[in-house]
This record gives sequence, C-alpha cells and structure tokens, in this order.
Amino acid sequence: MRPPNVLIFMTDHQRADTVVPGPVFKPNLDRLRQDGLTFTQAYCPSPHCCPSRATFMTGLYPSRHGVWNNVSNGQAISRGLNPGVRCWSEDLAATGYRMAYTGKWHVSVEESPKDRGWEELGPIKGANRESNADLWAAYDRLAAHPESTTRREGEILRPGYGTRLIYKSFVKSKPTYDDEVVQRGLDVLPGLASGNDPWALYVGCSMPHDPYYVPSEYLDRYRLEDIPLPPSFTDMMTDKPAIVQRLREQIWGQLTAREVRDCIRHFWAMCTYLDELFGKVLAALDKTGQADNTLVLYCADHGDYCGDHGLFSKGIPCYRGAYNVPSIVRWPRGITRPGRSVDSFISLADFAPTFTSIAGATPQPGLTGRSLVPFFRDEPVHDWRDEIQTQCNGVELYYTQRSVSTRQHKYVFNGFDRDELYDLSIDPDEMVNRADDPNYTAIKRDLCRRLWNFARREDDSAINGYITVGLAPFGPGMAAE
Repeated sequence: MRPPNVLIFMTDHQRADTVVPGPVFKPNLDRLRQDGLTFTQAYCPSPHCCPSRATFMTGLYPSRHGVWNNVSNGQAISRGLNPGVRCWSEDLAATGYRMAYTGKWHVSVEESPKDRGWEELGPIKGANRESNADLWAAYDRLAAHPESTTRREGEILRPGYGTRLIYKSFVKSKPTYDDEVVQRGLDVLPGLASGNDPWALYVGCSMPHDPYYVPSEYLDRYRLEDIPLPPSFTDMMTDKPAIVQRLREQIWGQLTAREVRDCIRHFWAMCTYLDELFGKVLAALDKTGQADNTLVLYCADHGDYCGDHGLFSKGIPCYRGAYNVPSIVRWPRGITRPGRSVDSFISLADFAPTFTSIAGATPQPGLTGRSLVPFFRDEPVHDWRDEIQTQCNGVELYYTQRSVSTRQHKYVFNGFDRDELYDLSIDPDEMVNRADDPNYTAIKRDLCRRLWNFARREDDSAINGYITVGLAPFGPGMAAE
C-alpha cells in the first residue's frame, strides 16, 4: 500500500489552549479535532524558535542536535545542526517522497531546506544571518529622531532601543506574509498530488508571533469586554527569579490591565486568521482526492505567555504557556476512533520518528523522540514517558536552565538564580514557588534525579560540578541512584 502523504501546517508562538474548546473562533481546527487526534500535552524542548524547530526536524533535543538559540544573530551559540545529525525529511526524500517547503525555516543559516531534501517554494524565512551593521544603522536612525517619552496605548517604551507598539489592527489591502506562504503551498499542491509518488508539504507561518498585528476583520470578532485576564496575572512574582521579575516590571508591567486584555484579544484574532488560512489548505487537499491517505499535522514551534504572570512573548520564564504547543493529527486511513484526545506527554521530538516510520523507513537509532503510531492506532503504550523535560541555554541573553515536569510537580533548575518548584496538583498556574519549602525536599530530590538521568541519556553538558557552577540542590551523582 502506498505510504501516506504528509502535510504540516506549523505556526509560530501559538499556545495549545487556542486549539482546544474555548473562546477562540477556529471552525477549521474544530473539524480537524473531530476527525483526528488531539495531543493535549504536547511540548517543545525550549521556548525559542530555532532549538524547537531543530528538534521537530531531527527528533533530538538541543544537547544533541546542537541548536540552542537564534542561529541568525550575533549571539548565536551555533549556526546550525551538529555534524552527522539527520532530518526526517531526508528519510522521506530517500524513500521517493516529493518534498515541498514554504515559509519559515529557522533551523540553520549554514543550510536551507533544499539541503535537507526539500524543494523550496519561494523565499525561505530564517535561513540568513543577520548583520550587526544593520542593527547599528537602525540605532543611528533612531538617535537622529528623538523618541517620545510619553507612552501611548499598546506601546512599550524602550529608551535607546525604540518604542515598540505591541498590538494593532489594520485594514488588509494586500496579501500578508502568511497569505503568500500559504498561497505558494496552494499553488504546488495539485502538482504534488498529480504524480504516483507520495509527497510531503510543509507550510510554515509566522503568526501569532509578537507584535500582535492583525487585520481588523478578525479582531472585530472579539469584544474586549469578553476577554478575561489569566488566573496567574495576579502573581506578585516575589518568589520568582529576578530576570522574570525584571521582564514583568520593566517591560510588560507598562501595560494596563485593559491593554493586557487587548493584547490577548489581538493574539486570539491572529489565531482565527491562521485558522482561515489553514482551512484553505484543507479545502485544496480535499480537491486532490487524497485526503484519506494524507497525514495532516497542525502544530507550533513554541507558545506565548499571552498574559500569564503578566508576561507576553517567550523566553527564559519557564511557564507552561510558552512550552505547551498545539498538536492535532488527522489521517483517516491511519487513525483509529478519530475525535479522541490523548493526554500522554509528547514532544516535538516525537514527530521525526513518526514521519520516518509511516514512510516505511527506519528511524535513526538513539533519537530522543518515539513514534506516535501506537497512539494513532489506539494501542496501549505501557512504557511511555511519565515526565517532560526542557533544555534552555538562554535566548539572546545566555542562561542555563533545565526543567522536568510530572503530572503532579514541576522543578526548574535556574543556574543563574533561584530554582522553582510547583505543586501542579494544587497550583496548576505555577503561582507559588515551593523550591525552599522543606516539606518538598523529597520531591525535589526525585525531580533532580529525573533531570540528571535525562541529561545523561541526552549527553547534556550542563553537568559541570566546579565549585562555582555546581549549584543544583542535588547534583548529577543523583543519576546513579
């Protein structure tokens, strides 16, 4: 039997709670959920585009694929994947798949999708290195025009960096970037489907990445008075790491509660815009007559705090909103009992072995991820992971952070500041840091053991025990227990 086609629609910065039942208007995703499988506990490995996208493409965590932060700018820890790391797209291309890629890449500036088996459809975003000279030129222009010291609605004042308007609506008079990305996919889809070979199409959008700019026709579907503040918005942050407090106070704390709600409103509107674009892709797929044997995945590289703890965007704060990502799969010929939700912990790393295995090839040995096919078939998976791990060495500012979450608890090792421990069974919004509570010492010890065991399996170098850096309460020797 012919292997299934693969159609991936990946967004940027989208939270998992925007694709499940709730206030976001998303009729196409609602139908996808009814016809497919929703992974409610899907997580990225890092709250940053490049490491998470590299994990999606390789099935490995950052400690093994080598991408830790933004590969494009001067603060890059690496410019691309480690030597010898293979992408699942290469596996599919080797088995005869026709491969087409449109939109955002952000895995490497040393390579682009064409180097990993794809045909590139037009310009690829995130494949070029940024210039420090261009940044200085922008700052020179800024210096020539004095900035306003009066903050207007939706603005974040940043002296010397430039005032940032964080949200706005506009009347769309021409196609947006995401319109063009999707259109390139629509243009190529009939040709892909006309041949005898299976195909894979990747559509990489840029929304709902900040700043939250959205056509007014989508914003008008939401009334500001209907937008609630997140439960954790009242977090006073006194028990959080200093950098998190600083982000809240210096940046996002400039916004009033009303503006926070309007940010959320614009974010939701962008998700509705994405849903409409996704619907166009599904309609085009239906016209090919190949929908029954096409695995469709709707996912994101990472999330957005979207008002949680008074924060937006992503970065070093290790809260669920930036890590829990959408993951909905539809494959009529391959999914048993569609309409289900699965609450097992899954990772973006799991898609690489999944795609390779359904293509009839053998996944690379030793991947971090595992095939999701047993979940498609509704088969019991008795040895599936009971925790989710994260790895972060910072964004454009360097930090060392690792976390491990179980159903009941979450521990965050912040090598740069105080650690965090949350009792998720009674504090799902991660409000009360119990890292220094003696009643949680045994739990903290167990979570540290889990963290170091994962570090050992994943060849994570964050195990240095020198006196000034071995700051975890229980060190890597715990892995031997």
